[in-house]
Amino acid sequence: MSGNAILVVNAGSSSLKFALFRLDTAGVLNLAARGQIDGIGSQPQFKVKDDAGRALVERELEVTDVREVKDAIALAGLWLSTHFPGEALLAIGHRVVHGGADYAQPVLVDDAVFAALEKLAPLAPLHQPHNLAAIRALRETRPELPQVACFDTAFHRTHPQLADVYALPWEYYAAGVRRYGFHGLSYEYIASVLPQVAPAIAQGRVIVAHLGSGASLCALRAGRSVDSTMGFSPLDGIPMGTRPGALDPGVLLYLVGQRGMTAAALEKLLYKQSGLLGLSGVSNDMRLLQESTEPRAQLAVDYFVHYVAKEIGALAAVLGGLDALVFTAGIGENAPAIRARIVAACAWLGITLDSNANQRGDICISTTASAASAWVVPTNEELMIARHALTQVQGA
Repeated sequence: MSGNAILVVNAGSSSLKFALFRLDTAGVLNLAARGQIDGIGSQPQFKVKDDAGRALVERELEVTDVREVKDAIALAGLWLSTHFPGEALLAIGHRVVHGGADYAQPVLVDDAVFAALEKLAPLAPLHQPHNLAAIRALRETRPELPQVACFDTAFHRTHPQLADVYALPWEYYAAGVRRYGFHGLSYEYIASVLPQVAPAIAQGRVIVAHLGSGASLCALRAGRSVDSTMGFSPLDGIPMGTRPGALDPGVLLYLVGQRGMTAAALEKLLYKQSGLLGLSGVSNDMRLLQESTEPRAQLAVDYFVHYVAKEIGALAAVLGGLDALVFTAGIGENAPAIRARIVAACAWLGITLDSNANQRGDICISTTASAASAWVVPTNEELMIARHALTQVQGA
């Protein structure tokens, strides 16, 4: 094994996020730089920050420079090799949204694995093809480097079958129509750090609220996922920035049968036009909605809080009680007013908020007398991917 760095890649439909981690002499991975290229194929922008969050580059690009994902990868690779010439890569870790029922762990990508992941594209049509496009491009340009696929679904493969099956004819379950759960890399990271940051709750009944533009909740028992709010797709569960969350299937039948909506139009509605954006008509950004005086913006915020609290109650029932609630991701880590409202709605579970600690963004935001505790723990999916990639190449 040669090299001293891991590159993490997260490719989307119009963006490429990447992070470079150095391996120190003690075998610890440390962030060197984190960047992204947005607006691929339209109005590309290139941004990179160092480990302290200082901007290293921030510029607009010509659309002809970055027409597709492989162009973005080439640009990022050139920049990294120029600015970090001494870093030799051990491997590249990729976020892959869907691992299906078969992949419960990260895996080194070979031809057979890649073909299997391609077959899962219909289960995540807006994510999987772009995740795989990055792997394909790097396998072509850097065939000597191990590529490691890390799945958003894998952490949830510990669910009991009861939590994964839908009440449909069994043939559909056998064909892959089941509750997979997502945001697994985030939940796995939180579960991995709880023994250090909150050892008293690490082996208990914990609900983690990953609240961001994409949002979901996960029930942990002794650090293992036993249920989650997302199901067959990342559309299910609580409302999100542009996705509706749980929706009566009869609404979809109506939209198709009575409104004549095509599959493509339905996909656009559910993934890009609903959620906080659809309700408010203002924005999908919680910060802007909280500042807005528009009644529908306030409705969207109220709706978000209501359904997060409702699903916390449902997962507490699954766990048979609650020892702790953990907030993470963009809204969870940075919106004390939203945290306060959610905790207030969950007072019946025995959580009492420490308002000052919450406003400061302390790790523990509940009072010492609180029967169930509340926490704010920043997530780090990129580091989780880097760790997995390192483990795979060290074990190869």
